[in-house]
Amino acid sequence: MSVNMTKGQQVSLSKADGSALNSVRMGLGWQAAPRKGFLARLTGGGEIDLDASAVLFAAGQPVDVVFFQHLTSDDGSVRHTGDNLTGGAGAGGDDESVLVDLARVPAQVDQIVFTVNSFTGQTFAEVQNAFCRLVDETTGTELARYTLTGGGRHTAQIMAKVQRTSGGWQMKAIGEPATGRTFQDLLPSIAPHL
Repeated sequence: MSVNMTKGQQVSLSKADGSALNSVRMGLGWQAAPRKGFLARLTGGGEIDLDASAVLFAAGQPVDVVFFQHLTSDDGSVRHTGDNLTGGAGAGGDDESVLVDLARVPAQVDQIVFTVNSFTGQTFAEVQNAFCRLVDETTGTELARYTLTGGGRHTAQIMAKVQRTSGGWQMKAIGEPATGRTFQDLLPSIAPHL
């Protein structure tokens, strides 16, 4: 059963039987909001290139990143499935996904932060039906979903993080608006959430 997460909510990443998850997928989906007015009829629908990234942290310091130009973490535990330049899934499937093999994440990595940024620079006011979700990759079961609501003038969002705890991994929905076209631009906005 999936949990619809709200900003700041935390969920434990364990199966219904209490065992730990081994592999999860953070999926991102979106659609370009329909344009209105005379210019929209001339230019047609817009395409928006949102990018999902996963930044791996050890003791508060970034140690690796997975994004459209570096599709696999150096250790191979985190993998991006590829860049989608236009979106389109929206309320349906994922447009971009980041796969995390939790069992293979190096012991020094204690947090993985997932971000979304508009590489083409459009604001989230121009996006609709955007979401990120966490899926048990072994079973395909959706565990949690965080909906990007409210649009806004920002071009990025610190979506969520998975954090290693003494009892296993936990996911926290962050949902913090930010500004930037790449994950590097977002590092100062990520820091308060570590």
